[in-house]
Amino acid sequence: MKPRHEWKHEITAADRLILAARLSAVARRDSHGDHGRYGIRSLYFDDPRDTALREKIDGVARREKFRIRYYNGNTAFICLEKKTKQDGLCGKRSVLLSAQEVQTLLDGGLDWMPGSGRPLVQELYWKMKSAGLRPRTIVDYTREAYVFPAGNVRVTLDYDIRTGLGSTDFLNPRSITVPAGDAPAILEVKWDEFLPSVIRDAAQLPGRHTSAFSKYAACRVYG
Repeated sequence: MKPRHEWKHEITAADRLILAARLSAVARRDSHGDHGRYGIRSLYFDDPRDTALREKIDGVARREKFRIRYYNGNTAFICLEKKTKQDGLCGKRSVLLSAQEVQTLLDGGLDWMPGSGRPLVQELYWKMKSAGLRPRTIVDYTREAYVFPAGNVRVTLDYDIRTGLGSTDFLNPRSITVPAGDAPAILEVKWDEFLPSVIRDAAQLPGRHTSAFSKYAACRVYG
């Protein structure tokens, strides 16, 4: 799990349109979705003490969170992800899950996990057993993504953030989500060893500063 640098900024709808025009001129749209645009549904895990939520709000330098995720309503490709942050650097590990495995987990069936042969699934199992980690809320949003090969840069514009309130009916396409209050759009820039100046310049906006905004935290306000 190679650590990566990350910038995150809260932006307006007008900012998003400006950035999309700039980035289209210097970077390539992600090959997934419709010209780099796709929907994301995530289900985040937390323990009874809301450790993941509280550590995010408190700005704890070293933290982790688990989530499962699929794209554009396609439950044939579901990822379990563990995201970590340490001293400003981010990392992510992921592994595929089947829809049946996910539904079994959501129904409380965990016995398949230790023998799955996938270390990340086994780690989630032990944390569910030892720390009481459980699914907490659905987070939906739309993403526009751009990539730039030098520095392995990925720039994303996320908007229309919606919460499932207290629902964990993750695989149900009719599961209702509602706008997460007045959540802003989010610009994220991720890179490896260096950030090329052409991307740095394209992503700059006057008066916008690095933010600690969390989609999970914004959605947990409602459940």
